[in-house]
Amino acid sequence: MKYLKFPIRFIFYYILGLVGILAVSIAPEVFKERGLYNIVGYVEEFFTFILVFLDGSSWSYSYKGITVGFLDMLWEPYLYSLQIIGGALGLGLGIAFILTFFTIFLPRAVTSAFKKVLNLLETVPDLMFAFLLQLLIVFVFKYFGVELMNFAEYGEEKVFLAPMITLSIIPMISFFRILLFIMEEELLKSHIEFARSKGMSKGRIFFSHVLKNISPSLFYHGKLIIWGMLSSLFIIETIFNMKGITYYIIQDFRPMVIAISLIMIYTPFFVVYQGVYLWINHESSEDYTKYKKDKVKWNEWKIWGILSTMRKLWWQHMHNGKFATGFSVIFGLIAASFFYSTVKEEPIKQIQFMKNDEGRIISAPPHKPFGEMILGSDFFGYSILDQLIVGAKYTLLFALIVASLRVIGGFYLGIAYHFHLKESKKNWLDRMVDSIHFLPLSLIAYLLLRPVLWGLPVLGWDHSIFERLVFEAVILTILVLPLTTVLIGNELKIIGKQDFVLSAKLLGGSNKHLLWTHLFPHLAPRLFIIWGQQFIQTLLILVHLGLFHLFLGGTIITGGLVPDPPKSGTFEWSGLISSTKNSLMTGKYWIVIAPLVAFMIAIIAMQLIVQGVKEIQQTKVGVLLKNKPIKSKHKPVKKQTNIPAVEEFQFIRQQTFKG
Repeated sequence: MKYLKFPIRFIFYYILGLVGILAVSIAPEVFKERGLYNIVGYVEEFFTFILVFLDGSSWSYSYKGITVGFLDMLWEPYLYSLQIIGGALGLGLGIAFILTFFTIFLPRAVTSAFKKVLNLLETVPDLMFAFLLQLLIVFVFKYFGVELMNFAEYGEEKVFLAPMITLSIIPMISFFRILLFIMEEELLKSHIEFARSKGMSKGRIFFSHVLKNISPSLFYHGKLIIWGMLSSLFIIETIFNMKGITYYIIQDFRPMVIAISLIMIYTPFFVVYQGVYLWINHESSEDYTKYKKDKVKWNEWKIWGILSTMRKLWWQHMHNGKFATGFSVIFGLIAASFFYSTVKEEPIKQIQFMKNDEGRIISAPPHKPFGEMILGSDFFGYSILDQLIVGAKYTLLFALIVASLRVIGGFYLGIAYHFHLKESKKNWLDRMVDSIHFLPLSLIAYLLLRPVLWGLPVLGWDHSIFERLVFEAVILTILVLPLTTVLIGNELKIIGKQDFVLSAKLLGGSNKHLLWTHLFPHLAPRLFIIWGQQFIQTLLILVHLGLFHLFLGGTIITGGLVPDPPKSGTFEWSGLISSTKNSLMTGKYWIVIAPLVAFMIAIIAMQLIVQGVKEIQQTKVGVLLKNKPIKSKHKPVKKQTNIPAVEEFQFIRQQTFKG
């Protein structure tokens, strides 16, 4: 029975993942045919689709009027996508290892400079990396006649190197940060000091001791990185005109095609990560969260208490320079957007044709920058600067609302997770939530939102703009809410193991008292950090959706023999992202660069807010004094050299990368 436990659990968790994929696959068709609010109809369609799926007779793919078997059509594109992901993952991890090896023993000032550069690079959306790489290839070929590499797929000729390089940049940055952090911690442990005292070289210590000990941590951290790569793959395949697995999902938008394609993406990553986890971890029958089961009414959990406490924390944090700067930038952009839209009679200037004094046409849309329009115009003649100012309130407020819903919802669900679930049930929930990491978030968002946000030329909208905005906010919240719930629940669990919490529990403290008196004051700064991360992730999803013409509040589609390109009705920032391909092909680069820079400014501002929260928390616990590391008062017996400093936030190590 002991040996059967592993395969039974493995198959059970895999089936749960398949059920979730089938539920997502039918959503676009059900939303379109039965409406958003027909829950009974959704359940009926779900069970009907399960029977059809198990039958297997409709496992076919329709492409350009020809119906073929799934594997005949999708197997080669699937392997193509896996090669790109595998190559990008290997390239990113390899470069990260090399950089870490040469950085780990450098002086603190050099290491700090590396971290600042990484913070800047992390603000750059993956779309910007792809765009800049393509510009570089075109520039070198134009002026030097050298073609560095193919950057688009033409006919039967596939492109590998350019998408691999682009897809590997963000994983390389993430792996480098993680490796640097956990290696610095490892190098301060006693067994490393003992190895140094025996005269071992740095290289031998690095390969024989450090790498061995950090491998499990790196393995689990890689899960979130791969999750981000899967979402980016959806974008990279579009930018480089690749016909990978995501291309064929869009071409045949039937539930069966969506289900089979997502299962193909899901399976290999599930087998690797969940298989390894279930093999090396065994559930404990002992419950370590034996909190007093007092009967607490829901209204006694202070539903609005979190907002009141966060408001007080905000005022305290405004005294930190980084926090104040980041907050001022975001708040200033939103306030300026409202003011500009209210005061100006024509908020968004449009010029169809520019004429000289003689009446001759000197410019047609899109107009170049630094003329009558500072940042130029788009293909419709609308000022890009005006669109960025007017659209700031929609883009930033929407991201703030979604991030807040994810954190607040995750907090209150995390309370139930921490106080009312036994360890065995927590482990089951963790494993089920883990499966979300093996599906591309941007692709799932696209599948669920397209039936509602895509306007029809003749029939118009089926739902009001308010309904569309609420639906998009709910979908983007629900997709990540299970992850934030488990993350915050695990944070509560870690804080709950502290001696002062255990003492309060032994003295008879209720769940309500433990939460608001002992747990929440320590959790609140971490909620701020998670909130900032969710804000950034929401902005990146908007960038991805914008590339596929899914705009905030809906996409306006015009009919006719020569229809206009899809455009946004709210002029939010991602509406300009949709012209990426046309801008690159026609050399109108300013149309895309301006909104991408706007997204980067918002992300940098939020990073400053998060960094400010970290510094204030470190000062409270004594790690930092006036934002400077505290030096030990005790003199060492022997001065050690070349020992790296631990990452500034090691004492409040986040659980972001834990599964």
